[in-house]
Amino acid sequence: MHGRRYQAATLLLTAVGLVGLSGASCPGLWPRPDPFANLPPLLPPTPSLEQVIQVVNANNSQIRAFSARNATLSGTDFTLQATVYFERPMRLRLRGQTSLTGPEIDLGSNDELFWFWVRRNQPPATYYCRHEQFVASPVRQNLPVDPYWLVEAMGIAEFDPALPHQGPFLLPGGQLEIRTVRETANGTMMKVTVIDGKHGLILQQRLYDGRNQLVATSTTGRYRRDPASGLFMPRVVQIHSPATANSPALSLELQLGNVQINPPTLGMEQLWVMPLYENSPPVDLCRPGVAPGSVMPTASRR
Repeated sequence: MHGRRYQAATLLLTAVGLVGLSGASCPGLWPRPDPFANLPPLLPPTPSLEQVIQVVNANNSQIRAFSARNATLSGTDFTLQATVYFERPMRLRLRGQTSLTGPEIDLGSNDELFWFWVRRNQPPATYYCRHEQFVASPVRQNLPVDPYWLVEAMGIAEFDPALPHQGPFLLPGGQLEIRTVRETANGTMMKVTVIDGKHGLILQQRLYDGRNQLVATSTTGRYRRDPASGLFMPRVVQIHSPATANSPALSLELQLGNVQINPPTLGMEQLWVMPLYENSPPVDLCRPGVAPGSVMPTASRR
């Protein structure tokens, strides 16, 4: 694969891992039969903003953790077998590998810091940064998307009632749209959230900058209702970032497979410890003058 594109993918994945998990596509990306057709709707035909927020938050706030042991992470020209573990508010572990080369990516976040390791990085290193230092770090300004927004990309975002929301606006197919103005480290942003009008499932999230330029899109689909908890969670997440002057367009897809919601966490503490890889010394990414190493071009690993 081209080194630049792989590096861009790595940086975006890193941003997802910065704060613990939280794509241009359309909400109708997966035109499949409605798996919830026999369930009574949770929203009335013309819901108020308060009703939409209540239904979305009632489901998503109860997803305190999840694990996906047979996930797949893919991009324009690579596919990795992956495992994903998440626990609110700051804990994430995503590891990707191939059957031929072994581990390729390891990114994570715990209560104090985030890290990422990529086997093909040159020079080899395990980059990390403490959360409180990242807030004021120049590294944050160099990311096209505020990673705190990317936490929401998994479709389990909650609406903050304190933020200014507009809508819901009715879209074709009974979908709803809510627009939210946010003040971020990169200036004023507009987030557009597209929601299923029956069950309050987040289908798409688009982020626009202060010039109304699209910054990133997250599309979530193939929702499944967990039989144990009754909670809804997507099994496919697509993230897209358009090309800019400094980086090419980026598209990633994460297939979570059979996600386990709120799994037992006993004995999982080692997951949240930054790993130490041989010949990959830890490097503080937020120290002045430090930047991730370049990534050598490789052949496609499909």
